[in-house]
Amino acid sequence: MSALRTLAFLALIGIASSQTSDCSYGGLLNYLNLTSTNNVLEITRPVKNWTTPTLVHLDMLLYGILEVDEKSQTVTSHIWFQMRWQNEFLTWNSSDFCGIDMLTIPRSRLWIPDVTIQEDASDSGSIQNSPLITLIPSGSVLAKGIQRLTFTCQMNLFLFPFDIQHCSITFTSMNYNGETLKLATTTSDTTLTSISERIMITHGEWQLKTIEVFNYTPTQDNKSEIKLVYMIKIMRKPMLYVINLIIPLLYFLVLDLASFFINEARGEKLSFKVTILLSISVLLLILQDMLPSTEVNLPIIATYSVTIFTLVGISVLEAILVSFLMELDDYCGKKTQSSVKTQVEIQLEADYHQEHVEVEEKGQVNPVPLNSQSDHNLLRLILEEVKAARQEAGSQDKDKRKPGRYKRLAEITDSVFFVLYLLTVIIFLIYMYILWCENCIANDNH
Repeated sequence: MSALRTLAFLALIGIASSQTSDCSYGGLLNYLNLTSTNNVLEITRPVKNWTTPTLVHLDMLLYGILEVDEKSQTVTSHIWFQMRWQNEFLTWNSSDFCGIDMLTIPRSRLWIPDVTIQEDASDSGSIQNSPLITLIPSGSVLAKGIQRLTFTCQMNLFLFPFDIQHCSITFTSMNYNGETLKLATTTSDTTLTSISERIMITHGEWQLKTIEVFNYTPTQDNKSEIKLVYMIKIMRKPMLYVINLIIPLLYFLVLDLASFFINEARGEKLSFKVTILLSISVLLLILQDMLPSTEVNLPIIATYSVTIFTLVGISVLEAILVSFLMELDDYCGKKTQSSVKTQVEIQLEADYHQEHVEVEEKGQVNPVPLNSQSDHNLLRLILEEVKAARQEAGSQDKDKRKPGRYKRLAEITDSVFFVLYLLTVIIFLIYMYILWCENCIANDNH
């Protein structure tokens, strides 16, 4: 009988408890004192003992790299972030409220950590915080948001376009020090990098290498500051610049070397070199729009381009000198040849007229036979033929005559300059390759 009474009593207690349990969100809000304005929960850090620090777990994912501006040293990206902290006043037992294990309320109803990004250069309109925050029975509060973030990044463009940039996104608090607010992350570096690579929407010309997370507490005025740093390592995709800039410059340099085999007599060599120089200047203008003017050390590609431009410019000056010596030799040769021809023609004319006068004097004493007059006419015709033959032979042997001293000097100058030019180009290209390799290795180990 006593056992039956006990079972009946327990059944009545179960029925009573089931009738008193509230399965609505309103009952839970009443229990948590959130139905009316609660200024204490809105304006103060949610701890029962003020010496207890609030630990904020902050996770950030990179959705995309939208733009990298080398001139202004900024990076525009699309990020997603989540903050989780403990509110000691908002805990409940989910079994008392029909298993409710999550509750969403407006952001304005609770205290939110004032976590900001130190390198942020974007406007406030780019931040899209969720209007709601999530409560968990253990007292954990979750706040999420997305942002089109433009942040400053000190870039090292020495290896452009094979550069790797290390940009940091530093989360810190403007009002709380390291003793009252602490920042940490719940996800490892490898997981953050893997998830970001998987969900990334756009890369542009950049590729995400790694995301590293660490925190440090610098001290200022005997007060520690808490900072959580996301170090983002991105690498540029260089293929576009290699095809449009580096290889064309190398081709122009090879063409300038090949131009030494062009015949100088027609004057095509100089015009060809000037065309190459103008083409390189156009590529330098394109490079000027890419690189900032704030770099302390000249980037390797700038040294590469300017050196090629200088080498081709010196080659053009050498071609001008050789062309001048060639023309000077032609001028001196024509002048000498014309003076020799004039003397020969004068001598022939003098001999002819002397013989003609002697014949006339003899003709006055003794009449000249008819066949003698025909001999004189024949001699005159022969003289005319000799003149014509000499003129034709002079025009044909114009280019076959023995070169003068200026032409020999031009040939020696051109040969010596070609050897020195070729050696300079080879040494320059080897030096640029070694310099690039050394800095790439150092940058990878950084």
